[in-house]
Amino acid sequence: MESQQKPTNKIMLNYGVILGIVLILINVIIYAMGMIYDQDWKTGSIGIIAMIAVIFAGIKKFREFNDGFLSIGNALKTGLGIAIIGAIVSLVYTLIFMNFIEPEFIANTMAGAEQKMIEQNPNLTDEQIEQGLAFTEKLLSPGIMIAMALIWTLFLAFIISLISGLILKKSNEEVTSI
Repeated sequence: MESQQKPTNKIMLNYGVILGIVLILINVIIYAMGMIYDQDWKTGSIGIIAMIAVIFAGIKKFREFNDGFLSIGNALKTGLGIAIIGAIVSLVYTLIFMNFIEPEFIANTMAGAEQKMIEQNPNLTDEQIEQGLAFTEKLLSPGIMIAMALIWTLFLAFIISLISGLILKKSNEEVTSI
């Protein structure tokens, strides 16, 4: 059991750091292209695709270390571990970005949100706009952002790991029945 535990932790750490670095690189590229305030579903999809690739590769590597065997439980454990480490690495960068690289990020995001609210519904009253902005500001607080990012990451990682586990699953019973 001990020999199986060490590769799992090493795989989670290595692939988690890789995922975190890839997510940071994606964010740096988006920032360098001047698209940090104007992201759409396409830019978000890039991060999800990276997450799928890294988690799948990590689970596949776990299966290789385990003589070709993989259970759904091991796939979930490995994938969620990779995702948590990747999210932590990425969130550290996000906090550095918001506090040092682009300290006006929240203020600029709020200004953009106000502009979009007015463009989408010009009949909003000042009070309605203020209420919407107050809610948006709460969502942009570091604690809420971190919690939402972790929940979203774990949700995606669970689905990715489950599907990867179903694809890569191979048990001792399957080998002995052949």
